[in-house]
Amino acid sequence: MALTVTLAGCSSLTPTSADASGDLVLRVQGMPPATDKPGLALFKKQVADFEKAHPGIKVKGSTTVFDPLTFSAKLSGGNVEDVIKVPLTEPQRLIRQKQVQPITGQLKEWQHFKEFNPQVLQQLTDGGDVYGVPQNPYAQGLVYNRELFEQAGLDPDKPPATWEEVRTAAERISEKTGKAGFVHESKDNQGGWQLTMLSYAFGGELQKQEGGKYTATLTGEPTKKALRLLKDMRWKDDSLGKTLLVNQNDVIKQFAAGQVGMFMGSPGTYRLAKMQFGMENPDAFGAAPMPQSGGDATLIGGDVYMVPKSADKKHAAAAVEWLTFAYAKPQYSTEIAAAQAKALSADPKSAVGVPTLPVFDQKRQTEINAAIKPYVNVKLDHFKPYIDGLATLELKPEPPYQAQKLYTALDPVVQAVLTKRDADIDSLLASAEKDVNAQLAADQK
Repeated sequence: MALTVTLAGCSSLTPTSADASGDLVLRVQGMPPATDKPGLALFKKQVADFEKAHPGIKVKGSTTVFDPLTFSAKLSGGNVEDVIKVPLTEPQRLIRQKQVQPITGQLKEWQHFKEFNPQVLQQLTDGGDVYGVPQNPYAQGLVYNRELFEQAGLDPDKPPATWEEVRTAAERISEKTGKAGFVHESKDNQGGWQLTMLSYAFGGELQKQEGGKYTATLTGEPTKKALRLLKDMRWKDDSLGKTLLVNQNDVIKQFAAGQVGMFMGSPGTYRLAKMQFGMENPDAFGAAPMPQSGGDATLIGGDVYMVPKSADKKHAAAAVEWLTFAYAKPQYSTEIAAAQAKALSADPKSAVGVPTLPVFDQKRQTEINAAIKPYVNVKLDHFKPYIDGLATLELKPEPPYQAQKLYTALDPVVQAVLTKRDADIDSLLASAEKDVNAQLAADQK
């Protein structure tokens, strides 16, 4: 795809819009941190290849990550990069508030545009326009430690399929090994996020739209059942361990150290366990589909790359070029995928072959999997329960409007259930629902 604008000029919107040579400087989020050496090396090679193929553009990578507490203010002030990376909770709100740009016209020039998996584009689309490119989409499941399963006398090839089975396994692991049988995240909005996926497994919905307005529905019986389960595991079974106020990184770090039997997560958490937290035996990592208790559904997620409203036409055009080059093509092209997998596999600390949802159709994903097979360095058998079971579940997106505000309201509810024996679930949820609906109403005036 060719750039549709002349790149000789420079933007006056940002101080880094052009360097001394007059080249357009494109600031992009998504650069891996220094601790991810294989990923950072791959990113730098992509930048070099892109700049060679696109004379006149210089890419400046940023390791900035999404922070729900500061992101909105930075975006409103135009204090963000030309390409932003956000979780799947954000696109619908950003589109509705006109804080990001549609990229449909330029993206359609790529010949494989129509082959995107519509399920993964659903949250990035409005009124026929597409606003972003996804990377490594996933569906949540149950991550478990196969070694702890064996020590507790459980079969690691038959992970729990229901939440009653999770409860039983967690109690067994806790009794036999002294480790936390199961851990639920509880802070930094991740308590609310995990309660949402747990509620889905019980058949719950946490938001509805009526008359063009969104409201939170936190007091449904499925969500109450999910919290009652956690309360019983905490106060009757004592199977949730002693460290209860934790976010995702805390949980994965504990898991990597062999201190956690199970948690709700995606196969992609394997990378964090191995590469960021140095899991001594990554072969102990197991992944299963989300256990169910009547919902037959799981939550999908992933990273999305978008172009903010603050980017001028030249930077926006260059940004779409980058999105196509760095994220769309490597997830479609077997040649590029194989080359990247080969490069990553040279580092034994890398993780090549971790399953994801197909960004395009299943046929293309099967071809990608075959192309990278010689370089896969994870035990795919340990992901087989997840892969086999995922097809039976409905894949549900996160609450479409202001999901982070729902999660903020639900964090204290989860924390109360985990830390107070007499926590009143009905009252806590009613109060949270009232508070968050007041915020949503104000936002939608």
